[in-house]
Amino acid sequence: MPKDSQATTPLLDALQKCAGKPDAPFYAPGHKRGQGTPQRLADFLGLPVFQADLPELPELDNLFAPEGAIAEAQQLAAAAFGAAQTWFLVNGSTAGIIASILATCGAGDKIILPRNAHRSAISGLILSGAIPIFVNPEYDPAWDLAHSITPAAVADALAAHPDAKAVMMLYPTYQGVCGDLPAIAELAHRHNIPLLVDEAHGPHFAFHPDLPSSALSAGADLTVQSIHKVLAAMTQASMLHVQGNRINRHRLAQALQLVQSTSPSYLLLASLDAARQQMATEGKQLLTQTLQLAQEARARIAQISGLSVLEAPAPTQAGFVALDATRLTVSVAGLGITGYQADEILHQQLGVTAELPSLRQLTFIISLGNTAADIERLVQAFTTLPDYAAENKATLSPTPPPQHSALSTQHSALSPRDAFFAATETLPVEQTCTRISAESVCPYPPGIPVLIAGETITATALDYLQQVQRNGGTITGCSDPNLKTLKVVRE
Repeated sequence: MPKDSQATTPLLDALQKCAGKPDAPFYAPGHKRGQGTPQRLADFLGLPVFQADLPELPELDNLFAPEGAIAEAQQLAAAAFGAAQTWFLVNGSTAGIIASILATCGAGDKIILPRNAHRSAISGLILSGAIPIFVNPEYDPAWDLAHSITPAAVADALAAHPDAKAVMMLYPTYQGVCGDLPAIAELAHRHNIPLLVDEAHGPHFAFHPDLPSSALSAGADLTVQSIHKVLAAMTQASMLHVQGNRINRHRLAQALQLVQSTSPSYLLLASLDAARQQMATEGKQLLTQTLQLAQEARARIAQISGLSVLEAPAPTQAGFVALDATRLTVSVAGLGITGYQADEILHQQLGVTAELPSLRQLTFIISLGNTAADIERLVQAFTTLPDYAAENKATLSPTPPPQHSALSTQHSALSPRDAFFAATETLPVEQTCTRISAESVCPYPPGIPVLIAGETITATALDYLQQVQRNGGTITGCSDPNLKTLKVVRE
């Protein structure tokens, strides 16, 4: 494909042309090109959005059988991101992760994956019936962070389970930590099975030499990227990329049809086309500016008393071989407050909002949309945070349980699918220890389950979840959001 074609936007152009060519619309959606849009909504968003909110008209192609504008846009994306084939996703990276498991594993098949996988991977296990072989990620006690799984741990899992059908890894983590993907890819390929990568937070890696290697360039067979998280697509717009011959692409396409809407939003699809064009033509320049802003924030915040910033790893640090420099994680434990308390102060009183608060730190996404003014406001907010913390001080628990210790290190008593469909009962949470969980429960974000359906509930897991809730975190996945009760498998 000619390099100059990356400057084109075939899908965006087709949508713009259709939106500007009105007709008598006897098709969905019901607002009929904005003519029936509620006035308050039209005043807020503007009519052009609704005029472009069109269905699968002949000129706009079909997401599940693309031959025209969508096909061309996906081919351009594959070339830009270094894939052999790319699929656009309108149901977020969640749909891509689920489809990747459905495409490689059937009922009873084993898949090796990190215990800190996103909840979408658990959904994939439930829908496919695959059996998880969990590998514990490396844990950093100083930061209370789970990093990546290591090649040694994956090698042990493959030796114990040579019949595994796939390996999945998280790259990077929410905090931008990258593991040794090339070595893990080599291990998977030595066993003639694919490496699937949740690269939701790394779609920018392919566009700047000072960022970690992209998953595809490091040897992944399939990778899923949230283009909306760090690039300029609209929320929920993602991509799935494959290369090589270890993925059955026909089965993958069928799996995507199972988990994606049959009424895809062309606003989301066009935003993927535009985001790809932007990165292919301006990506390096935009990311150079982003990296400079991130470095300024990191250097200035690291000088503030009571705060520390997650830095690039030491050469020998297991599970942490590279750091996305656009991701900023700041520990506030030295101020005697939790990340949740700091987040509330920053958001409510100082006008700065983090991506992810946790018990001891906050994580910020610095992207091509941020400005020098944003960085200045962030630094100034952290400069004044110690004073706010002193005024609002609520000390941490004397021995807050680390997240890593809350994650089960035992084999699941039941597969996630069997637990999901099992007969259940609801018990007071204090009566659930040693019972088998019937639901996956996790602090969100980042959406990493502390309890997975099918696992035995431990006192440590319950302590951690209650600690998160007491300190202002949000617990999701359970039928009782107050965590007074839990659903367990009936004995």
